[in-house]
Formats: sequence, C-alpha cells, structure tokens
Amino acid sequence: MPEAAPLLYSAAQTRALDAAAIGHGGLRGMTLMARAAEAAFARLSRRWPAPAGIAVVCGGGNNGGDGYLVAALAHKRGLPVTVYTVGDPARLSGDAARARQHALDEGVAVVPWKAGCLPADPGVVIVDALLGTGLGGPVRPDAAGVIEAVNDSGLPVLAVDIPSGLCADTGRILGSAVRATATVTFIGRKRGLYTADGPALAGDVDFDDLAVPAESFAAVPRAEAWELLSLVAERGALPPRAPQAHKGHFGNVLVIGGDHGMGGAALLAAEAALRAGAGLVRVATRGEHVPAGLARLPEAMLRAVADVHELEPLLAASDLLVLGPGLGRGPWGEQLFARARASGLPAVIDADGLALLGAGTGPWPAPAVLTPHPGEAGGLLGTDSRAVQADRFASAQALAERYAATVVLKGNGSLVVAEDGSGGLCAGGNPGMATGGMGDVLAGLTGGLLAQGLSPASAARLAVTAHAAAADLAAADGQRGLLPSDLYAPLRRLLG
Repeated sequence: MPEAAPLLYSAAQTRALDAAAIGHGGLRGMTLMARAAEAAFARLSRRWPAPAGIAVVCGGGNNGGDGYLVAALAHKRGLPVTVYTVGDPARLSGDAARARQHALDEGVAVVPWKAGCLPADPGVVIVDALLGTGLGGPVRPDAAGVIEAVNDSGLPVLAVDIPSGLCADTGRILGSAVRATATVTFIGRKRGLYTADGPALAGDVDFDDLAVPAESFAAVPRAEAWELLSLVAERGALPPRAPQAHKGHFGNVLVIGGDHGMGGAALLAAEAALRAGAGLVRVATRGEHVPAGLARLPEAMLRAVADVHELEPLLAASDLLVLGPGLGRGPWGEQLFARARASGLPAVIDADGLALLGAGTGPWPAPAVLTPHPGEAGGLLGTDSRAVQADRFASAQALAERYAATVVLKGNGSLVVAEDGSGGLCAGGNPGMATGGMGDVLAGLTGGLLAQGLSPASAARLAVTAHAAAADLAAADGQRGLLPSDLYAPLRRLLG
C-alpha cells in the first residue's frame, strides 16, 4: 500500500494538533517547546557546525520561547550566544516566560533589541524567533524595523517554525517578512511555506513532528488538510501497458487552438499529449499552421479548420478536448469554443479557453480540468490576480466549486483541487518555467493522461508533478533560456 502523502496545515489546524498533543497525548506544553528547540538547534548545528556566534531574536509569544531554549542549548555547548528581546519581557506568560527564565538561569546573555545591535561578524547565525504562526495581520512597525535589520545584516538566518511576517495560511508577506536561509517547522507543515512568497522566504525547509502521538493528528481530519504532492506517489495512477496494447487503448485527444500567429501553442500542447502517452492526437487549427506543424510534428494529425462545420468530424472522432492554447478570443475562437462545449466531451481548458468559459453560462457540461494562472483565475472569479494571490488556497477551492471542475492554479507552489474540494500542492518546479508555452505543455500533458483513463483529479496531479519534475531535470543546464519543448525528453523518462 502506498505511503500516505505528507499533509499541509493552516495555522488554526496546527494549533488544534498542538492542543490535541497536550490534551490527549499527555504532553506538556513545555515539553513540546523543548523538543522544538532541540530540533531547531540540531538543524542549526548541521547547517552551520562552527558558527562564530548566534544571535537569537525573540518576540513575546511561544515562538520567542522556542528561541530562548535554543539559546540555552547553544550556551550549554559553549557557543557564543546572545538573545535580543523585542517588546517587554515582563509581558511574557506561561511556557514562554518559563523558557526565558531557563535561559537566564543558564547564564545566557539576554539584552533588549536596539538599532545596530546585530553583530557584524559574517560567521554569526541569526535565529529568527520573533513572530510565529499566530500573526493574523500586518506586522507592527517595531517588529518591521527588526525584520528589516535582520534582512539588511547579510547574515544567514534560521527561522523557527516560520519566517517572521510570513502568513502561515497563504504564503503572502504580511507587510514585512524575514528572508531565511533555512526554516525548521514543527508538528504540522505550514502550507504557507510552500506557495506564493513562502518558498523564497523560507529557504530550505525541514520538518519535525516533535514525536507527537499519531492519534493527535485525528484532531484535523485528513480531508480538511492539503496534501504535499509527489511524482513518486502520483505515478502509481498510471498503470503499466499490457503487451497486447494498441493505440486505441490510450485515447483520442483533440487539441483546438492556434489562431492566426499562435499555432505554436496548439503544437506544444499536441506534442505534450503524445509524450504523455495518448494513442492519437488531432489538432484543429488555422490552415496556415498545418504545413509547418506537420513538418515539426508528423505524429499529430493536423487539420485546417475554418469554421465549426469543419470541426464536426474531429469532434466525432475524439474522446476528449484540450481547448484553448492559442485559440484567441475573436469570432473564430468563440465559435469553435461554443461548438466544443455543445459536444459534451470532457476537456482540459487553458488560456483563451478559460476567458471564454468565464464569459459563458457556467460550468463545462462534462468532466473538466481548468488550468489557470493567477490572472486567468481572477477573470474566472470576477476579480484580479492580486486577490487570487492573497489566498491561493481559497481561490483554487472557489474555482473548483464555481465551475464544478478539477482546478490547477499555476504558480509558485501550484495547487490542484478536485471537484470534491480535496486539495494538493506541488512544491517542485523552478523560475526557469516562467516563459510562454509552459502552460500549453501542461494542458497537453493533462489531456494525454486523461485520455488514458485517469480521473480528472489524478490526471491533473500527475501532470503537475511530472511537469515540475521534468522542468527541474531540464534546468540542470541552467534555468535561464529553458524552453517548454526542453521538457519532452525528461517527461518520457519520468512517465515511463
């Protein structure tokens, strides 16, 4: 039986896990804090085995308490360490106050934060224990000044649980946020570490469950969390081919797109569908693209389509559609889109197809996978990309509900939400993918997998993880200049 995927949690869900560990698991809050400090100090010691010194920046909550205990461990090992306190230590309570007192009893130097207090020695490591996952609004000016000083110091930073100022739920910056070199997070993986601004701020992320009893995780039903997707897990959805297999077993895909000047988009999608293993791929496009397209990709059956009447036989011969790459939003694209919709065929809808869907009369009338980037998602929701990026998780779920479809919200930490609302996040991929045509490849790849009998959710999850993994392999030669077509060779190896 395959191992269950790791889960990603919101801040509230993590607090529920923490409370369950204390209430039902029999652990004390101070025990969990001590384990968190040990995990953080172990991570620091592995990454920086001989620091010139450690500067621990502590705030007024339990995150600060973790920092005090990290400082005590460092002091016990004979490392030069200073704690810089932000806010009034007299306001500390509970476990955080006990942690501070323990650090003082151990002889740790604890001083108030003031401008210019951070050491200039490049061998010093900063431990960020300023703000934790409980931050619900913009960072206050005093804390923002500390964050700015940490970032301006140029020193390496280990963030405790989450970089200060990063929203644990959405991955957006709450006004100001620490840029960490590495982050060690506890009990539950915070979903904001893996999408939007999270990956750029968190650096290398380590996870430690702090040996919380397994039954404590029942406090958050698995269906309410997000899965951290992996190609290894999703690859199992694609069965091996039988020896007697033939092309008719692997589906007929019709790519509809390629208006004047945009034939490459449809061709990229068609080749991706073939590389995914689709049995037959047809392309309905403008006649001007057919000669060059056949020269480039003779394995696809390109057909010049001037109007909906010429689309009819192609629809009749197809099992599903990849609709939108280079389709345009003019009369030609609108008419083909309308006829494709009336066909009732399952579809992967991308690019201009999404704009036409959003301007239409509701969900696609058959199983569908929508693959918007944030701007397209904003159009589908009647908002804009800024609003989508403010909470990518909520936006993706809203799209899946509104359009009764599986949704891939592309971007840093792409999200996949099934029609039933279950969600997964792909942490793979790289900035080299920020080039035109990558989405066309993803759409074709999804269609090719859907044609082979995978459910929309399984096809989307496998396509997203394989797409990201192929891009990471292709980027071994450099991210800059990475082309969408560079993904085809590694995709074949990854999908087998």
